[in-house]
Amino acid sequence: MATAERSAATSPVGSPLVVDLGELRSTDLPRVGGKAANLGELISAGLPVPGGFCVTTEAYARAAADVDTTDPGRARDLLRTVAVPDDIAAAITAAHRALGDVPVAVRSSATAEDLPTASFAGQQDTYLNIVGTEALLDAVRRCWASLWTDRAVAYRAELGIDDAEVRLAVVVQRMVDAQVAGVLFTADPVSGRRTRAVLDASPGLGEAVVSGMVNPDHLAVERGRVVDRRLGDKAVAVRALPGGGTERVELASGADACVTDRQALELAALGRRVERHFGVPQDIEWALDGAGAIWLTQARPITSLYPVPVSRDGALRAFVCVSLAQGLTRPITPMGLSAFGVIGGTAARLFGLPGPHTTDPVAPPPAFAAVGGRAFVDITAGLRSPVGRAAATRILGIMEARTGVVLRDLFADPAFAPVPRARWRAVRRVVPVLVRFRVPLVMLQAVASPTAARNRVAALGARAARVPASPPDATSTERVDRATQTLTTALHVFPRSAPAFAGGFLMRVVARRLAGDDLDDVTMDAVLRSLPNNVTTEMDLQLWALAQQVRADPTSAAALRDTADLAALAALFRAGTLPTALQNGLAGFLRRYGHRAVAEIDIGMPRWSEQPEHVLGALANYLRLDDPDAAPDARFAAGERVARQALADVVARVGRRSRWRARAVGFALGRVRELVGLREAPKDHLVRLIALARAELAAVGTELAEHELLDAPGDVFFLDLRAIRASIDGVDQRHLVAGRREEYARELRRRHIPRVLLSDGTEPEALARADVPDDGALIGTPASAGTVTAPARVVLDPVGARLEPGEVLVAPSTDPGWTPLFLTAGALVMEMGGANSHGAVVAREYGIPAVVGVPDATSRIETGARVTVDGAAGRVHLN
Repeated sequence: MATAERSAATSPVGSPLVVDLGELRSTDLPRVGGKAANLGELISAGLPVPGGFCVTTEAYARAAADVDTTDPGRARDLLRTVAVPDDIAAAITAAHRALGDVPVAVRSSATAEDLPTASFAGQQDTYLNIVGTEALLDAVRRCWASLWTDRAVAYRAELGIDDAEVRLAVVVQRMVDAQVAGVLFTADPVSGRRTRAVLDASPGLGEAVVSGMVNPDHLAVERGRVVDRRLGDKAVAVRALPGGGTERVELASGADACVTDRQALELAALGRRVERHFGVPQDIEWALDGAGAIWLTQARPITSLYPVPVSRDGALRAFVCVSLAQGLTRPITPMGLSAFGVIGGTAARLFGLPGPHTTDPVAPPPAFAAVGGRAFVDITAGLRSPVGRAAATRILGIMEARTGVVLRDLFADPAFAPVPRARWRAVRRVVPVLVRFRVPLVMLQAVASPTAARNRVAALGARAARVPASPPDATSTERVDRATQTLTTALHVFPRSAPAFAGGFLMRVVARRLAGDDLDDVTMDAVLRSLPNNVTTEMDLQLWALAQQVRADPTSAAALRDTADLAALAALFRAGTLPTALQNGLAGFLRRYGHRAVAEIDIGMPRWSEQPEHVLGALANYLRLDDPDAAPDARFAAGERVARQALADVVARVGRRSRWRARAVGFALGRVRELVGLREAPKDHLVRLIALARAELAAVGTELAEHELLDAPGDVFFLDLRAIRASIDGVDQRHLVAGRREEYARELRRRHIPRVLLSDGTEPEALARADVPDDGALIGTPASAGTVTAPARVVLDPVGARLEPGEVLVAPSTDPGWTPLFLTAGALVMEMGGANSHGAVVAREYGIPAVVGVPDATSRIETGARVTVDGAAGRVHLN
């Protein structure tokens, strides 16, 4: 069919203005746009495509030569009525005549659409059943004009595509007398499953399905059979009119299916052929004509799918996103992922796991996977082990509660059934590590003497701070070696310091067991208010104290209040010319905390000592807080009083039943307060070591840029530890960096990251039905008790964010770099996290209500909307 159709319009071939579709390939995209290039590829693969031609971007450029496109609205109006140059009109007319003067579909084909990274679906216009030359020329003009619709301009702006670089071609195809039409996805766009094709179908032209005006039949095909069929009412059809144009027809009944199982299987098989040709899952528009023949009218990549992790053995495997578990939704730089691999390889060696990491210090363990710029870990072995199941769900229940829920749902999947003897393999790997680092003994020592435990943790931090940098005359190779060695030893911080706060969690369990119903969740939240010895809380309070020093100095306060440009303030700081109180105070703060950053576990992210803009913004934010009772230090002190009273009340209640139990509960809760705050210390030590390794690599970047092997020193963080050695050996890596920066920029725009991802592309959470209460409240995990009603402030990036005192902070997730915002927040809502994740702990310590693990909170809540946060119930009400 494709060959016969292709021969009908060969006369325009070779013209720079009109080109036959059958002659086009993907390399022609600049002159014919994505839609036309894809249709040409389909024809070349022998797939059934209606014949036609393309009016090239050269024709558009000629027609729009005198149109001022800096004003999109005016450009759109002018192009709708522009006179089509005579030679262009003649070429279109000749091509249409060669096609047989038949009714045609006229579709826009922009140079930035139907690409693997941007579909632009529906952003430009399509006109169906166009009859006659004059109507065809008018439809071409209207397609040209649609390049400048508000929606198309906004979409390009969102994707960072320059308007000046976009051109429009127009596809003209023979109309299919469609009895049934619809859309086929060769991968399930909801769950991401690559083995399942889904299609929507409805009588008439496909416009009814594409535009959403009809409830179509929905079918799913997997492994050669229809596995799901849901019939829509199909109450509306779009039909072609004899004289041109279309009409909307009301249908009497949609009770019968409009495609058979056999037709669905044929469509799915054609879809697989299209997918194999392009190499990625496809979004395909199709039609069935009166004879039952299938025609493909359009194909584009499905750009919304998350990339698929690679299964090492071809079997179905489960991956957990550890980036999210660490409170990081943004992508990680390539060097950051490489550092993750080094740290992961160290962990794998500790537990005696086999793999290339055993001999290569920069090799990640086999379970590590970088997918979509995020760090994932293959947790299949854990799911197949009773010990692994218990450990994973409990740990993730603390760090990222919804991930734990998703994993529990996978327990019933036969692909992850427990394996015999897996329990003992896990025990044999874990016990030697516990013995080597004396974890049980250190936990008991911490319970016996919290002061000694704090001193031990502080000594570990001091040791990390004293790790020497390379000498000034060190070679780049020596600096890379030093950075690698620092990362290799960084993980050892955790087993040496974590037992101290683990002792606090142990005492928490003991207290709950002994107190029973006298210690409920709300009371425990109160006991955990304003914990001492938390390095993050101490950092935030130090920043608040600095703000008060600045407030007391009129010149410094004026500098912060009157200068909106944080970069300009940072430049003054680096030059040493800020007002004295602000200059000296900020310098002192950065000496202690300059190793921290937003997204600080990514070695590629600048530290506060390098870019203090975020700290300056937080200080400016604090100066707007005038209520003394809302001051962070006052709230922290009030939290301490609440905690002491809650502890005393619990002891008193237990004492009515048993005096010895009361003493034991009081002892246990006292140890909880003294030890649990240390939970932030290991990460602080780790981040300090990451900052030291970053400094070494930054120095290498400077040298590579001086030798013109990189464009800028910061480009070094878009290499990895292998590629940087190649650069040192003289390999020009600028092309590699450019590609990685482009990919990183794309991933920064991705808003949804799967918590758990299977190797067939399935996102298990997407298959689970969301629990939506009758009152419309958003449901998450209770994290900090209390109720606040206030305007919401959605913040996706804390750098430069302004949070008015008392507003509800709504964030995708948080790490210590976010916590300066907590000091003025009235409440916290996070998409990620568990009851003991970083954000939850800090919110409790500051005494602000918090609900974490709220799906899609940043898209379902708008800035300025008034919300009620019930931290005890884990509910967020939209008022």
